[in-house]
Amino acid sequence: MQFFVKPIGIIRSPFKDPESAPNQGRFCDEIFEIEIFPEFAEGLKDLETCTHLIVLYWLDRANRDLLIAIPPHDNKEHGVFATRSPNRPNPIGFSVVELLERKGRFLKVKGLDAIDNTPVIDLKPYSSALDCVENAKIGWFEDSKV
Repeated sequence: MQFFVKPIGIIRSPFKDPESAPNQGRFCDEIFEIEIFPEFAEGLKDLETCTHLIVLYWLDRANRDLLIAIPPHDNKEHGVFATRSPNRPNPIGFSVVELLERKGRFLKVKGLDAIDNTPVIDLKPYSSALDCVENAKIGWFEDSKV
């Protein structure tokens, strides 16, 4: 099986390195700009009608060899697939962001945790009616005392 992922844009972030980026974008008040490449601009039609977006991005500076992670909220090791660690075999970032403004192929958003020049691989509209799963839990996180 062979496939590839083609970036559709780039994230302009106030954070220049992983150490300065927040652990969770949802708690970040910084404003980010997403530049969509010209060949994908037509795909933005009607995006400005959305209040929130799902942004999928490629964590191109992540370590792809780690299968165990120690999350910042816990001091215990967990399998990488049970965490939101950026270091994973396929380092796909996922954030639900608030769309503040669209100017052509440039989007101003809030709620990301990406570092500057991170490739964007997809955008999707977020809907609380479709995407929200009430009472979803991460067991180890619920039990964490850190």
